[in-house]
Amino acid sequence: MNPSRHRAAAVTLAATGCLVVCGYALLALVQILWLNPLAAVPGAEIDQIWEDMAAANESMQTPMVVFVMALGPLLAVGLLVAVLFTRIPPTVVAVVYLLLLALGPIAYFAASFGPGMGLADTYGIGGADYSPWARPLYAISVLALAALVGIGIVSVVRRLRRSGSVRHSPSPA
Repeated sequence: MNPSRHRAAAVTLAATGCLVVCGYALLALVQILWLNPLAAVPGAEIDQIWEDMAAANESMQTPMVVFVMALGPLLAVGLLVAVLFTRIPPTVVAVVYLLLLALGPIAYFAASFGPGMGLADTYGIGGADYSPWARPLYAISVLALAALVGIGIVSVVRRLRRSGSVRHSPSPA
């Protein structure tokens, strides 16, 4: 692949990765602050849930949730800027964005733990997810992890072929 195609591929991967990471974080924010509380307390309006929590001396810890869920998008935008001004190989770009997505559940757990416990303490319920909208987050992360494993396998096979450790066997006709 010529250098201009490499650069175009890296920029395309970075732009796409940035959008996916930002979308992931946005869905996680909506899940933590709106969808899950509404599912945990059926029939209640979000304003009522937040008021009940405040009356119980609990909180959705919105600043902390936003801070934790903003880390991935900030790194994603930083990598996009780096790709625009340097020559980062497309494979490296893909790996970093996939890694951010694969680590998403850790950020989601960290961001949702406090609000989940606040809901649990306020309403006498469990602190787990009640809304099914966390599932797409986990699915995206599993797919990203699988893609990382795939990239790793392809990379190892290519290196072994280049070093002569693996020989092509002719395919049967």
